[in-house]
Amino acid sequence: MKDAIALLKQDHANVKAMFKEFEGLGERAFTSKKKLADKICLELTRHATAEEELFYPAVRAASKEAEDLVDEATVEHSSAKDLIAQIGEMDPHDELFDAKVKVLGEYINHHVKEEEGEMFPLAKKAALDLQALAREIEARKEEIEFVPPRMPQARGGQAGRVRA
Repeated sequence: MKDAIALLKQDHANVKAMFKEFEGLGERAFTSKKKLADKICLELTRHATAEEELFYPAVRAASKEAEDLVDEATVEHSSAKDLIAQIGEMDPHDELFDAKVKVLGEYINHHVKEEEGEMFPLAKKAALDLQALAREIEARKEEIEFVPPRMPQARGGQAGRVRA
């Protein structure tokens, strides 16, 4: 069984490969693009949900040093989720479909570099049971079967929290 960090790194590698595959699809491969974009969005939703509900709180509780990194990562997830929702609502023939998927990929690459370069080393130093956390993350990811639709903006600009 992988530990939580190895599991999350594997997710990162899998999604990076999917973005690379997307870039390699022909301009007119609309059906393939939509299927792959949906798959990317689902995997990112599963990953982000598990991180936000399980990994980030554990890291925050175990490492005072990681608090700011967890806050930043949570904000980055929020922006990524907005793009994911936009992509999910789009048709692959839409003018900005490819651009939004590309920007999401660039955004995720930036986020992954920060997590793997800064947060994961702090998590390794902290007294966390990374094996147990990996089991919880796997179980949570398996529960998520769809990408939640974008939530309408509530008063005060706070989007509602979605639990898949």
